[in-house]
Amino acid sequence: MTVFEKIVAGEIPCYKIAETDKFLAFLDVSPIKEGHVLVIPKVAVDYIFDLDDDMYSGLTLFAKKVANAIDASIPCERVGVAVVGLEVPHAHIHLIPIHEVGDVSFANPKLNLSPERMTEIAKTISSAFQLA
Repeated sequence: MTVFEKIVAGEIPCYKIAETDKFLAFLDVSPIKEGHVLVIPKVAVDYIFDLDDDMYSGLTLFAKKVANAIDASIPCERVGVAVVGLEVPHAHIHLIPIHEVGDVSFANPKLNLSPERMTEIAKTISSAFQLA
């Protein structure tokens, strides 16, 4: 069972942003920028391009709504999108508030944010998502 499956099952807590019956968005616990969100399908599929067309398009549309909430609540020029898929064998999309191209580099140092700051960021983005 992957870490994302454990999050979906409620075995591991997360800083939840938004959820439907098929998708979940939560803060990355090792973010490269404040507001770095992971968007996943609840079904366990390793490679994003192995998702069936309905699940893939649904994930993308859900990620778009989450990105709009990030953009509305976290100061940034854009919300960058990355799909890497090597670190956790569960399809996922990274949404990262950016000011320049280099902000999306996973070689950047990871931030070490307090649980209180993570909770504050999650509430801010989640509130913007609810208003959309």
